[in-house]
Amino acid sequence: MRRVRPSSLTGSRAAALAVLLAWIVASGTHAAAQSRGAGRTPPPATTVWGDPDLQGIWPGGSVYSVPFERDPELGTRATLTEAEAAKRNLDIDAQSVWVLANYWPELGHAPPLASLIVEPENGRLPSMTEDGARRAEEWRTKTADGYYPRGYPAYMAAGPADLRPYDRCITRGVLGSAFPNQYGSGMQIHQAPGFVVIRYEMVHEARIIPLDARPHISSAIRSYMGDSRGRWEGDTLVVETTNFNGRTGSYARNGNGNPTSVALRLVERFRLRDRDTLHYEVLVEDPRTWVRPWKVAFPLRRDDRSVLYEYACHEGNYAMRNILSAARSAER
Repeated sequence: MRRVRPSSLTGSRAAALAVLLAWIVASGTHAAAQSRGAGRTPPPATTVWGDPDLQGIWPGGSVYSVPFERDPELGTRATLTEAEAAKRNLDIDAQSVWVLANYWPELGHAPPLASLIVEPENGRLPSMTEDGARRAEEWRTKTADGYYPRGYPAYMAAGPADLRPYDRCITRGVLGSAFPNQYGSGMQIHQAPGFVVIRYEMVHEARIIPLDARPHISSAIRSYMGDSRGRWEGDTLVVETTNFNGRTGSYARNGNGNPTSVALRLVERFRLRDRDTLHYEVLVEDPRTWVRPWKVAFPLRRDDRSVLYEYACHEGNYAMRNILSAARSAER
């Protein structure tokens, strides 16, 4: 029987030892790297085909507490001081009892932004054109204490066409879907080679955005959500959307404010600041409505525990039936 020296190893044992040593070396290298990078933000991930990985759910509820337009007293100051931001978050905390008693709100501590609007520099909407102001006034008569042109009191429309897409649960439009709201807010992003899909909870919209440089569809074809085309500029996803039908709003939340026109053009930018922070901005160009473009920008935090639920707006829209039945009663 051949004796084996203690230092000798069979092939399988040698292979096992080699794997073990490699693991130890790799672990040490990883630990050293972690030690060197302690406190650093992990770099953004990429998809298997090499694009920045934006996939996930990005709730917007916490950004809802940021005013859409800036307080004029803040002038051109785009961010709050630490004390101002802390006070706002205390005010949000003070609402906790109401929030717990009401399952709608999805609020949270807000980023220290003075306003969602970042351009113009004063954080406020630019002046409207004469035509834009006229259409905005017509829009307001259908939301407040005014009267419809046919003489029906507010919220007593003669027919569905007298009500906006918001009231009819048709859509919130791109801006109303993307801007933060107190519930049903945020977006879910899916990616595939050559395409990005952005899904919203509000009225369950889904935008399928090609990235292959194809031209926009004919200007004769228009829709509530427009026609989107995307491209990568470095690590930023740029989405240009045209071909709107001019029937959705743009002000504040839910797309339930100042109207837009068919000249509306949006340029959105999505960029990862780190693995779990997405910077979103949108440039709004509508020369028929405003005298100059304006821009909104805010951060979103990835939360894969969040869920986009079915937004059964039509199914529960009893207000629509009540509005029309009240008009019939008034006629009688």
